[in-house]
Amino acid sequence: MMADRIPTPVLMDVDTGVDDAMALALAWTTPQIELVGVTTVAGNVTLDQATTNTLRVLNTIGATDLPVYRGMNRPLVRDHFDAAHFHGNDGLGGAKLPDRDRSVEAMTAPEFIVQSARNYQGSLTLCFVGPLTNLAVALSLAPDLPQLVDRVVIMGGAFQVPGNATPTAEFNIAVDPEAADQIARSNFDVTWIGLDVTHSTKLYSEEWKQMSDAVSGGTKIVRDVCRQAFVDRAEGSMHLHDPLAVGVVLDQSLVEVERAPVQVDTSVRTTAGATRMMKSAARPDQNVAIKVDSRRFRQMFGRLLNVPIDDRE
Repeated sequence: MMADRIPTPVLMDVDTGVDDAMALALAWTTPQIELVGVTTVAGNVTLDQATTNTLRVLNTIGATDLPVYRGMNRPLVRDHFDAAHFHGNDGLGGAKLPDRDRSVEAMTAPEFIVQSARNYQGSLTLCFVGPLTNLAVALSLAPDLPQLVDRVVIMGGAFQVPGNATPTAEFNIAVDPEAADQIARSNFDVTWIGLDVTHSTKLYSEEWKQMSDAVSGGTKIVRDVCRQAFVDRAEGSMHLHDPLAVGVVLDQSLVEVERAPVQVDTSVRTTAGATRMMKSAARPDQNVAIKVDSRRFRQMFGRLLNVPIDDRE
């Protein structure tokens, strides 16, 4: 049974905004995942804000000793742009999460990725839910990195659906297309969790409204970071983009994948960041999620974070 298996060592890379916060809470709460550390990157917000948000989220869920490593403060070659229009200026939708007198580690995020991969000798899973800048730099530091990790789960891409940053590109990939294309060209065992499947996984306002008495842990994270969407913007639902990537780390069978070479548009045109499955290309096949068992994932999300999920998809 899943509950009896040895926990999977997982390193998470985040640009902590609203859904990153829920993803961190989900990973920390899941007994089958052993979080070994968290790395931060510029994406939804600046690197400094993403790091501050990460520490606050970890404080709230009780992960006060989990090490945090600062990563890259901008994309490889482009100017950084954020997603404050969705996540709020603080990245957490105005949620008031506790500070704590703790600091980040001295080692950089790319260095920690490489060190962790070597320490775990092929058993480490990397879960990336922001731009892929840190992973691209780590790959430059250690070209053998794909042989040192078990697999990489990436929340990113829009393969057969429109983008959410531009008409053709999903935000994480649009921020740093060059980094994403480096990973698409690599020999990592990658599963891309793009908008093709994350747009089918939602938390509904009716469910969230039942959480008014949440006071601690991951349940409080979900309640507090979603308030802006459900109250201030009066949205009926919100997508569980990053939590789904954690769900796939836990259970790959949640998604149906198609194996194909992946290409990322790195042009200066308006299509920059677009992701495509190629029929043939001089790059390895990777897994692209094309369908998701949204009902089963939503039940997993609700069970682990004590969120009152109903039976709809």
